[in-house]
Amino acid sequence: MSTTAADARVRWLPRTLGMRLVLILATGLLLAHGLSFALLFHERAAATRSMMLASMDEDVPLSVALLEHLSPQEREQWLPRLERRTYRYLLRPAQPGTPLASDRARQVVASVERALESRYALRPRAVSASPERYEIELTLSDGQLLTIEVTPSLLPIARWLPWVLAVQVALLLACAWLAVRLATQPLVRLAEAAERLDPARAGVPVPQDGPLEVSKAAAALNALQARVAAHVAERMQILAAISHDLQTPITRLRLRVESMDENPTQARLLADVTQLGQLVREGLEYARSANVALGPSLRLDLQSFLDSVAGDYQDMGKPVTSAAGGNASLTTHPQVLRRIVQNLVDNALAYAGAAETRLRAGADGRVCIDVLDRGPGIPEDQLEAVLQPYHRLELSRCRASGGTGLGLAIAHRLAQALGGSLRLANREGGGLQATIELGEPS
Repeated sequence: MSTTAADARVRWLPRTLGMRLVLILATGLLLAHGLSFALLFHERAAATRSMMLASMDEDVPLSVALLEHLSPQEREQWLPRLERRTYRYLLRPAQPGTPLASDRARQVVASVERALESRYALRPRAVSASPERYEIELTLSDGQLLTIEVTPSLLPIARWLPWVLAVQVALLLACAWLAVRLATQPLVRLAEAAERLDPARAGVPVPQDGPLEVSKAAAALNALQARVAAHVAERMQILAAISHDLQTPITRLRLRVESMDENPTQARLLADVTQLGQLVREGLEYARSANVALGPSLRLDLQSFLDSVAGDYQDMGKPVTSAAGGNASLTTHPQVLRRIVQNLVDNALAYAGAAETRLRAGADGRVCIDVLDRGPGIPEDQLEAVLQPYHRLELSRCRASGGTGLGLAIAHRLAQALGGSLRLANREGGGLQATIELGEPS
């Protein structure tokens, strides 16, 4: 079966597992409930017919015998007393009709003939099909025509019965919904925990409760989360150790190169050593960002903070400006936030030569800090990839053009440590916009 056919087959089903289970259980319970009541009403109809036949077997001979012994004037007075729910006696000819068509009608006529011991010639005819009504005509001994009008019907249903049925259906649906909720709630928590799983953060263990199968799945997810965290920590520790241990020989190498005679070769060697040292320092900084010490949080005026960062760059003669924006304050960690903004500004200066910071409110009420430039931008299919460590858009190893590929990765990891996120987008007219989204403003 093709994928399209399979999709069309289940298109009418709800999207969630819980609603599908509720639909299946509710449909099954309602069908079983309906079948039970159908059988009950069928049995009720059979019992009603049996009661009517038994009643006519006993009542018709007595009623006909009574009418035989009464005068024509007295018979009219007794007819209301002889009337029953499903049949009555009339002193008139039977109405025009058709031969009996139903087995039940023929069974009733045979029962009446049996009860009267075939002393009377019965002339039955069907008068109405819906509702069913037929009449049995006979002639009394004095020539008076007597008609027995039969109108079969079930026993009347009590007025409270539909309400009871509605309450039962509601209870069935409520029990089905509760059972499905109890069964799927642990799965929902498990799915939410899997979505929150992030190798860069210490995850909260999933509660290992609920059914046995869900508990085993939660235990497996917790074990996986612990193994991933241990693997990432080991990688970061190795990177930090290598970067730290390389600093000493790089320093000695720098000293030896600086002690050489000044010439073009010495200048190129010194540039290579400088680039190597920068690469090691950024590697060490990225490793430390995995377990950054946030320190105490402070209430920060974000516009003043951005003005301060821009002012520091301006004091160094670098074209960094801070656009006037809305006022917002946030409880955060200033040193970590400053490192994020500085990394983004340095990236903008490296590729565009100038940078601008801007504060604004996000669409969802969060605080957004934008770092803008008019550089070459980033291809759309690479906007997510450049946030990964050591991912560079240029194949060149030149620091001035290709960079180390760690600046944006460090900013991304630090933003996650603050409970925020980092997004990149190309600007209209060229350039890049790096947006730091943080918590709710005051």
